[in-house]
Amino acid sequence: MSSRPTSQITGFAAAWSIVFVWSFWLIVSRVANGSGLTVYDLAAMRYGLASLVAVPLCLYYKPWRGLRLMQIAVLSFILGPVYILCVFTGFQFAPAAHGGIFMNGILPLISIIFGVILFRANPSLRQLFGAGLILVSAIVLAWDGSGTSAQGAWIGDLLFVTGAVFFAVYMILSERWQLTAMQIIFCGTVVNAVLYLPVWALWLPSGLADAPIGPLLLQAVYQGFVPNLIGLLFIAHASRSIGTANTSSILAAVPGGGGILGALILGESLSWISILAIVLLTIGLLISVRRRQPPPV
Repeated sequence: MSSRPTSQITGFAAAWSIVFVWSFWLIVSRVANGSGLTVYDLAAMRYGLASLVAVPLCLYYKPWRGLRLMQIAVLSFILGPVYILCVFTGFQFAPAAHGGIFMNGILPLISIIFGVILFRANPSLRQLFGAGLILVSAIVLAWDGSGTSAQGAWIGDLLFVTGAVFFAVYMILSERWQLTAMQIIFCGTVVNAVLYLPVWALWLPSGLADAPIGPLLLQAVYQGFVPNLIGLLFIAHASRSIGTANTSSILAAVPGGGGILGALILGESLSWISILAIVLLTIGLLISVRRRQPPPV
């Protein structure tokens, strides 16, 4: 009888852990621009290095047995190179704080839209109000950032929004299909490594040979293991345990963490308007979080 409360506790813990992990990931991904590595190298690290751990586990657990071919194809595409290259390219145009704002801050709004369109869900007034605050905050941050950031930051913002759409679909599928950790690792890591690594090795530009050892190791450890293994597993557990709406709302706290770390570590400017907008976004996050209702039988 206590399994549900325990599952909710671990689900909320997993979601909040990802807030801290992703705040640092925003910084690591932003500084990759000065490492000499290309976005294609970063994607290769994401799939290739994670596969060193994932392949033995998948051979042992055989997660493909519980998946249809259509599910493997869809999930692998959602977590594949199109998604991650959009995100990495976005950091070439926009500050780290914008990555958090437009990849995580608008997830509640995207989740609500998908829920209404795909599943005829009826969001509560509280959810709509919280999502509205988040949307207003994102618009204000984007507008303020256009005046304080390099020209072309809007291109990065659009790429981040594209990544957010991909990730919102992933969270919805994790909850709807009740995907296991190994199924996510298999599709998100192993399948994409098999498809992407040969293309990268044969045809895509690479700065791997000339990258300094320090930045190379930083990117290898964080890009290779943190988002594709730890991140996906925690997100899947949170989505199953506390629901997509709660998970996406909690992840909206990442912009605040990314903005603070970007200012402290990278020296990215945060005007008082941006600070107020991040506070407003956090308030919208807290309003949007709700207890998950038992699924209908």
